[in-house]
Amino acid sequence: MTLPAGVRVFGAPGRYLQGPGALDALGTLAAAHGAAPLVIGDAQVLSLLGNRLVMNLAKAGLTPAFGTLKGEITREAIAELTALGEERESGLVIGVGGGKSLDAAKGVAMRLEVPMFTVPTIASNDSPTSAAVAIYDDSHAMVAVDRMARNPEVVLVDTALIAAAPVAFLRAGIGDALAKKFEAEGCRAGSGVTPFDTRPLHTAGAIAEACYQILRAHAEAGLAACARNEVTDDLEAVVEAAILMSGLGFENGGLSLAHALTRGLMRARGTKDAAHGDQVAWGLLVHLAAEGRSDDEIDDLIHFYRRIELPTCLAALGMPDPGEEDIALIVDWTLTAPHLKNFASPLDRPAIEAAVRRAEALAVQ
Repeated sequence: MTLPAGVRVFGAPGRYLQGPGALDALGTLAAAHGAAPLVIGDAQVLSLLGNRLVMNLAKAGLTPAFGTLKGEITREAIAELTALGEERESGLVIGVGGGKSLDAAKGVAMRLEVPMFTVPTIASNDSPTSAAVAIYDDSHAMVAVDRMARNPEVVLVDTALIAAAPVAFLRAGIGDALAKKFEAEGCRAGSGVTPFDTRPLHTAGAIAEACYQILRAHAEAGLAACARNEVTDDLEAVVEAAILMSGLGFENGGLSLAHALTRGLMRARGTKDAAHGDQVAWGLLVHLAAEGRSDDEIDDLIHFYRRIELPTCLAALGMPDPGEEDIALIVDWTLTAPHLKNFASPLDRPAIEAAVRRAEALAVQ
């Protein structure tokens, strides 16, 4: 989409629904899009929820087909699932599960040129609301980020499912979401652009700020509720921040250094196996160090991380005794990330390496 100079964009899903039992609204919402929706998820999620999905959709007169994502979100996997949708002439794609399944469903919907719904069963990231599709190879190396023409038609978040999932997923979602305030600020302070390739609107910054404040106020109690498999007001607040606010904040406010660093962490010793949100949480500490924030401000966030068990250093991400070669490799790949330009001032190798060392020193003191 080519826009006139100076035009800015705000993107969002058509509808967002959240609460315990929200999954039961799926059939009613899907009925407007034809009788043969294609449901995509991994084998575990479809095994757990398949019968419930069939019954729910059948009440609305729909007969779904099911496509199983068997590994990484590769172009080949998306093509295979697309063929199933073509065979059924599906007018709607429904992604159910974690970020991989949702992104696979987005990729299929793009190829079929039909609307899609996201039904997250975990809150480990903000993929459910966004138009972005992360494409990987079979070794889990990112090869591209595609974009749908528009955001998901419906995002349906059943918080009873989120509460039943392992608490580590929600913790990772918090780590991913906390960074959005600072990344949006960095993008706006410099000359950065959002994923829509436009300058950010003020609305995005306000949402990202609210996201951060809600997580600081509710994360501890929300995680405790999830550990008890209980839906509470605190859990609802955390889920809304980690999925909806975080998604709107990054897509309309822009990503920056905290996310750029994940390019390096995904290639580095030990850290490549850490959850995306855990990587971003560490990246945020480096981001703040690169901005020249005070030790007290960074220490405040480090202590908050410790209370909710987010990683504060590379060792906690799986890289004991990080050396200069380790840091250099992380920075090598970080420098390839497009988000790096979304910063208040230009970043080069020495600046990023110095920020990594400073963040590491503050975390281990």
